[in-house]
Amino acid sequence: MGKKKIFILLGHPDKETKSGYFADSYEKGAKEAGYEVKRVNIGDLKFDPILRKGYKEIQGLEPDLVMVQDNIKWADHFVIFYPSWWSTMPAILKGMFDRMWLPCFAFNFNKKGFGWKKHLKGRSALVAVSSDSHPFIARILMGDSTNEIKKGILKFAGFSPVRILKVGPLKNISQEKKEKWAKKLFELGKKGV
Repeated sequence: MGKKKIFILLGHPDKETKSGYFADSYEKGAKEAGYEVKRVNIGDLKFDPILRKGYKEIQGLEPDLVMVQDNIKWADHFVIFYPSWWSTMPAILKGMFDRMWLPCFAFNFNKKGFGWKKHLKGRSALVAVSSDSHPFIARILMGDSTNEIKKGILKFAGFSPVRILKVGPLKNISQEKKEKWAKKLFELGKKGV
């Protein structure tokens, strides 16, 4: 088997943020370990994040969305970084999944009866969600804000295991604590998990 292939997606529209900084740290660790790495920053992509007609008509995909799909199919491990905004992912990231997480790419429902085929089996994922709130307090107040991406998107398409890392609290974080998080993500990148 060849080198592990890792696709990193920064789901924050601005790469000059803590999410971007942590994605950079993970990427450095993965490259230092010798993995094949591809990275996309969602803010650099050109696509319409609005699913105009729901799923009654499939919108043609822009080249950038096709490229993201190709990177996901290429990868053994998919790593997503995003901030928690109002207890969910940024709208542009959700719009990207709405547009490209389609039948024949991610899944197909069985024609006879219950169930579906998961087209992205054999891949693992890490989702690093940053938040100004402490993850434990946010969980108590708002519930699990990662079910949508973990179960409804990634596991639904066959990713396993799907690991969630909640990074926070980041509001008023010291440089020392920020560097500790960056080191942790660097080490996860070196391990390819």
